[in-house]
Amino acid sequence: MATIKVNDDEPLEKAIKRFKRIVEKEGIIREWKNREFYEKPSTINNRKKKALIRKQAKKSRRTATGSKY
Repeated sequence: MATIKVNDDEPLEKAIKRFKRIVEKEGIIREWKNREFYEKPSTINNRKKKALIRKQAKKSRRTATGSKY
């Protein structure tokens, strides 16, 4: 759970930005979006397989061109 302590002399906008950074770092919003709707296990597996194929294709393209990045 993301919490922050706001000092008396700290502007509210700065505290909000700090809170947003913490929430993004912990992945709370991403997790919420993933759990917002039910997804069948087979759909999850298919999505993960496609992501893996894309990652491998990207890696093979990088090695074929000889680029480090």
